[in-house]
Amino acid sequence: MIDSQKSVRAQSGSVPCPSALPSRGEGYWERAIRGFHRGTTALRRRPRSAVRPLLLLTTALLALSGTSLAEKLPPLWGYGIKGCDAYLRAAAGQSSGDELQVLEYRRYEDWLTGLVSGLNLATGKDVLVGAELDVAMQRIRAYCEGHKTEDFFTATMDLVRMLSGLR
Repeated sequence: MIDSQKSVRAQSGSVPCPSALPSRGEGYWERAIRGFHRGTTALRRRPRSAVRPLLLLTTALLALSGTSLAEKLPPLWGYGIKGCDAYLRAAAGQSSGDELQVLEYRRYEDWLTGLVSGLNLATGKDVLVGAELDVAMQRIRAYCEGHKTEDFFTATMDLVRMLSGLR
């Protein structure tokens, strides 16, 4: 009767019985079951002298890799990565009524509204301090005229920093 219960338990997927499992040497399954009841499945513990250097090495490697990750800037998406020269072309085309450049200019406006909305939500305040979108676009245009090698994001953040004091 006991043997039939052991095989039934082993087939049902519950905790396996030692006699229903292949032999792994004298006392292996007894040690495994005792470890299971103690809440550990480890049959042998590493000596503390072996664990401490491994822990120190792992900590040191993580600390070194963390500094390089912290120095890496997050990626920028969309029109923020375009240069001031491209924005100036779109602004000039928008002023002259060139249909393609008007659409391009509106893409810059859309990108700016998304960035400003995100910053407003993240900081809990109006980063343009009440300035209208048209005024912000004019200020960014003035910045780009003096810094043609910069990108649209840098020009935008210069305005935001000037108005709101963000760093």
